[in-house]
Amino acid sequence: MERRVGTTSRGIRCPIFRQGDDLAKVTVESVLAAAESEGFSINDRDVIAITESVVARVQGNYASVDAIAKDVKAKLGGETIGVIFPILSRNRFAICLRGIAKGAKKIVLMLSYPSDEVGNELVSLDKLDEAGVNPYSDVLTLEKYRELFGVNMHPFTCVDYVQYYGDLIRECGAEVEIIFANDPRVILNYTKNVLNCDIHTRARTKRLLNAAGAEKVCGLDDILTESVDGSGCNERFGLLGSNKSTEDTVKLFPRECSDLVLKVQAEMKARTGKNVEVMVYGDGAFKDPVGKIWELADPSVSVANTPGLEGTPNELKLKYLADNDFADLKGEELKKAIESRIREKESNLAGNMASQGTTPRRLTDLIGSLCDLTSGSGDKGTPVILVQGYFDNYTN
Repeated sequence: MERRVGTTSRGIRCPIFRQGDDLAKVTVESVLAAAESEGFSINDRDVIAITESVVARVQGNYASVDAIAKDVKAKLGGETIGVIFPILSRNRFAICLRGIAKGAKKIVLMLSYPSDEVGNELVSLDKLDEAGVNPYSDVLTLEKYRELFGVNMHPFTCVDYVQYYGDLIRECGAEVEIIFANDPRVILNYTKNVLNCDIHTRARTKRLLNAAGAEKVCGLDDILTESVDGSGCNERFGLLGSNKSTEDTVKLFPRECSDLVLKVQAEMKARTGKNVEVMVYGDGAFKDPVGKIWELADPSVSVANTPGLEGTPNELKLKYLADNDFADLKGEELKKAIESRIREKESNLAGNMASQGTTPRRLTDLIGSLCDLTSGSGDKGTPVILVQGYFDNYTN
């Protein structure tokens, strides 16, 4: 019988994971239990994806605000620190900011505007236009920001992050001065010791600050790269990718977990005889069309993956073939012509007009985004995702 279904993405319900659990074993058992319950089989090149959150939980990769404070003080001096370009998030940054504030006497908080790096808005572009403000060159004090724009609540969380971050810093015993600017070098007018908190632009920010005469520059990826008094750490990403665990602790991004994906792959081969692909995924790369927020606060979509997930798609655009190369065909004749073209396609379609419009992204970013959307971030209880048929095409 001809197959009538292409790609499917299933959320796999799992037990609540705790530190020290055998994550590979439980993942495999959960996928196989779901297959038995729902009546589907495991196939070659299926993808099993595990959210980074449960990997870090099983690793016990947590850190306290006191550990953050100690590392910040040691690396940036503990006096006046410029904290620039943080994202506006209670989950992603607020607890980190508590630790940073406890490691300094004064924080000069420099916020990018009209929005942060992932799209959380401080002020609309329309309001900037009305006020005659140029965000590329103008530096605003807190007083000027309030005079021009008043109080701006986050559209989803209803939080005034300017007030919230300022209060949080003061509650931790540090002075605070808040400014708004988009050129990282502006902070050097206030202090030469800088913690840049941007995620995907961090390398450029560090380069500009160092070239402009900063004395000490760290990114969030430089804080907690080693354990502090027994805390968790992340050698590659530091505090990047962390999120709130309690009011006094953060869960860090998972440490090295390449062995985990290979272990799951080997266990599935032993149990089913099938060669599956496996990845650990973080935030997907997609944008909310209403709030304009990118769901991309992690430093990487794929924390670790098996080799078969490397590379980019190599696909033909079916509607291009139907509208151009085979415009005079229809029905079964059109179907057979397109199937034939797919079977004969080159191994690298870059520059081929028939591939235009296919998504030019890495497989791990595409599949990780699909998995993040499937699992959600709330109470679905599906930290493992099974994607089937992703590598099939119209001829399979």
